[in-house]
Amino acid sequence: MKVIYFYQYFTTPKGAWSTRAYEFARRWVKAGDQVTVVTSVYDKSDLQPEGLVAQLEIDGIDVRVINLRLSNKHGTLMRVWTFVAYAVIASWYALRLPCDVVLASSGPFTVGIPGLLARYVRRKPMVFEVRDLWLEGSVQLGLLRNQWLIRVMGFFERVCCRAAATVVALSEGQATWLRRQYNLERLEVIPNASDNELVARIEKSSFDDDDKRDSDDGALRLPAWAKDKKLVLYTGTLGLIDDCGQILDVARALQERAADYIEIILIGDGKERAALEARQQQMQLTHVHFLGLMSKEMVTRWLQQACCSLFVVKNVPFLATASPNKLFDAFASGVPVIQTTQGWIKDLLAEERCGITVAPGDAEAMADAVLQLAREDDLRRSLSRNARRIAHERFDRDLLANKMRQVLLRAAAAGAGSALTDKHNETECTRAA
Repeated sequence: MKVIYFYQYFTTPKGAWSTRAYEFARRWVKAGDQVTVVTSVYDKSDLQPEGLVAQLEIDGIDVRVINLRLSNKHGTLMRVWTFVAYAVIASWYALRLPCDVVLASSGPFTVGIPGLLARYVRRKPMVFEVRDLWLEGSVQLGLLRNQWLIRVMGFFERVCCRAAATVVALSEGQATWLRRQYNLERLEVIPNASDNELVARIEKSSFDDDDKRDSDDGALRLPAWAKDKKLVLYTGTLGLIDDCGQILDVARALQERAADYIEIILIGDGKERAALEARQQQMQLTHVHFLGLMSKEMVTRWLQQACCSLFVVKNVPFLATASPNKLFDAFASGVPVIQTTQGWIKDLLAEERCGITVAPGDAEAMADAVLQLAREDDLRRSLSRNARRIAHERFDRDLLANKMRQVLLRAAAAGAGSALTDKHNETECTRAA
């Protein structure tokens, strides 16, 4: 099977972003498929192309890198320009590269443009992956208010979903919304995954005594301020929707309770980082640490030392459908999650007993949960075992990569059958003439 994979944020584990596309693609290559990823350059990626377009081979994956720089720190106009420019250049590959099936992974949903060209000009089947409810989220957050533009973008999103052989959602919440909004039948749920392979590879690694990194084995030595402390981690983007100010409120609540044996660590970067650091200084929070961007391997090493991981976002409905990588990274490392969303993640944590949900914006309740996990070893160990269990049983990377591959194989097979039917009909018409 020959696959073209359109996705703007491709990175490997050496970068500081989701590796879903890389991990899935390399497994498909191992299974015998030919995979071409057409991407751009996210500021959290490890890609460093030269020229307008670079061709790289990464673990057998043919990676075409359009040298357009993306960042969450960019303004709206800059981000729109890079989305549109990517779609225009990527469309050339949609029309030229050999393939059996096209996978367009959104957001932004402009990535659907090359997918639609392959679908309607070349009659290649398209699978449309919806990673988040990008349009609905922009409306709910008040970032998009022009009703004419909302209708146009909604129409385009509908066209992408209806044109797809299968739509892939990353959570049951997203799937429910898409079914209701677009009356979809061909829809699969394939969430983000737990990278159990990565965890197994570094499982026996440990931190040393000072804050230096070993350039040979990638180990991170534990800083002096973290030794003999309970570590609480937040990993990921420090952006508008993440609302990490909630974490500073939790830190203040813990500080007021003299819980100086707890250190809160934020690993990542984003548009709100400078404001958060300034607020930390203003609040005189001495047990909060901003460590910046790290590779996937380094984040995993930190997680292995944590007593819990935090997931906080703004209290808006569409975020209850999110499928955050940080959740599955925590599961793989056996780290209980404390989180604030009130959708499918809340149900999952309650069903599997692998974490704690608190009300959004309730810093005292989250502080209570942190203290509970820091103090109650038996509870923490129980939640940890359950987190590891579901990482393997429900969210293993091999399992979900194969599930996506089966979706692509079915689409490719159906597309091949359709092409044969069209050719047969054309032949019959020629004979009749």
